[in-house]
Amino acid sequence: MRIGEALRLQRNDVDLEQGVLEVINTKFHKSRQIAIYPSTTKALLEYVVAREQCQPCPNSKAFFLSEQGKELDYSAVRYAFRRICRRLGLRPEGKRNFPRIYDIRSTFACRRILLWCRNEFDVEHGIAALSTHMGHVRVTDTYWYLTGVPELMQIATQRFERFVQNNKKRFLS
Repeated sequence: MRIGEALRLQRNDVDLEQGVLEVINTKFHKSRQIAIYPSTTKALLEYVVAREQCQPCPNSKAFFLSEQGKELDYSAVRYAFRRICRRLGLRPEGKRNFPRIYDIRSTFACRRILLWCRNEFDVEHGIAALSTHMGHVRVTDTYWYLTGVPELMQIATQRFERFVQNNKKRFLS
């Protein structure tokens, strides 16, 4: 999810029994459902219990709330994320900034495709589903995340070399 989508989630958009989030009116004015892993469902259930203890009568219908019972804003989440990065010992390299919340999306996309490649899953088939899951309008928007990832470039090179080897006669005729 985009951070803005997560911050706009309302309580009735989250179905933890089914493990589904309903993302309404996204960046491109579309809506989509996102299936979540059981581990994520468990973490969100634990959050709900803690939220209800802190805010039994919140001032907002938002799913994620501040300690004051109001919707979280991006600057507060960004600040908390940076503090977590520091506690984990994550430091900027060279002129780079700290990791950004948004970097989690690109990491997710790259790791998913790496997993598919390692398991010989048909990436061409899966990329459309991944693109929809991420809320992209075009598949090419999803491919953008994959640029400059050395492991993926190596896999793509190996696959291309196999393709050329298997089709040598066709290319030489």
